Amino acid sequence: MSDTKPSTRCKLKILCVLSLTAALAMPVLAQDNSEGESMVVAIEKAWNQAYKSRDGKALGALLHDSVVLVNDDGSLQSKSGFLTGIDNAKPSANQQENPESIKVRFFGDVAIATGVFRQSGSENGKAFVRRNRFVDTWIHKGNSWQCVAASATPILK
Repeated sequence: MSDTKPSTRCKLKILCVLSLTAALAMPVLAQDNSEGESMVVAIEKAWNQAYKSRDGKALGALLHDSVVLVNDDGSLQSKSGFLTGIDNAKPSANQQENPESIKVRFFGDVAIATGVFRQSGSENGKAFVRRNRFVDTWIHKGNSWQCVAASATPILK
């Protein structure tokens, strides 16, 4: 009977080849993530700009049809409910500024963007300024990214 198990030397050769292949692929993966990160950051900023200018068409293109939006009060909102709110809002009612910070993490074709943005406006005749932490989940389909989940939480400190 012959032994069909690979020898220790053969195992080491296979491990070396796999390690070398992974090491050579790392710069390519880093470059893809860098380009992907730049794209997601740009889309986050485009979202804020569209929100400021009440551009429902631009916002609608960024949001997946089945997006889940979690408001800072914990309520859920659909894409249509969010866009209706944008269409009905007065331009000075609520302004969202560009994010103070954004960090993007990738999980295959999914990107999780986290960061902080400042929001100002008026409620019940009183002016306010708030900072919020956000978590947005983006999926990559074809040549575009769409948001499938978003939440914002007020920073109380």
